Amino acid sequence: MIDPRKAALIIIDMQNGFIDPASALCVEGAAATVPACSRALDRARSLGMPVFHVVREYAEDGSDVEAVRHGTWRDGGRPVSRACANPHSLDEPAPLAPQPGDRVIVKPRFSAFFNTNLDTVLRRLDVGTVVLTGTTTPNCIRTTCYDALSLDYNVAVIEDCTSSRTPAVQAANIEDMAHIGAQMLTCDEFCKRGLENVRDVSAEVAAAVRGLRP
Repeated sequence: MIDPRKAALIIIDMQNGFIDPASALCVEGAAATVPACSRALDRARSLGMPVFHVVREYAEDGSDVEAVRHGTWRDGGRPVSRACANPHSLDEPAPLAPQPGDRVIVKPRFSAFFNTNLDTVLRRLDVGTVVLTGTTTPNCIRTTCYDALSLDYNVAVIEDCTSSRTPAVQAANIEDMAHIGAQMLTCDEFCKRGLENVRDVSAEVAAAVRGLRP
């Protein structure tokens, strides 16, 4: 069992610019996950877990938009930036908005760890487990998952709090992350049992390695 105070819930890119069907960067399945993400946030806070909102904010001139996304971003009204005509493009929907005590990190690329201080802050909080929610599963969730595993965090993914452009893409990426070692939960499981069924794999391996030392 994982001590919730040593685990963090990370909600990634659940901003209107990625959720609103009118946005050029909308992820088709994201809006449907807002209620589940809200429930997971509430449960994490009740458990005393640190909560991190990891979001995007593109430069108004597009100078930091990924090259592969730039044309869609430019021609689609510059969503998720202050240049967007929709003043709420950068915001998370009200049920997901940060609350006092939550932390907000702006990331420049897909992974929540890439060129951010997330790893430093997690380690200073003595966090060894990350619980991932948000969008999009094959990009931001998956790259964050793999970076976290590479850094020896335990990783759990709340499946129905993540989303992809199609159910097939969602299922394939969930399967791949589970195969490499991420532990899968549903929102109902997390809300009822917290992290009771999440293994502390990193601690198990550390203990095994110590046992092998002469």
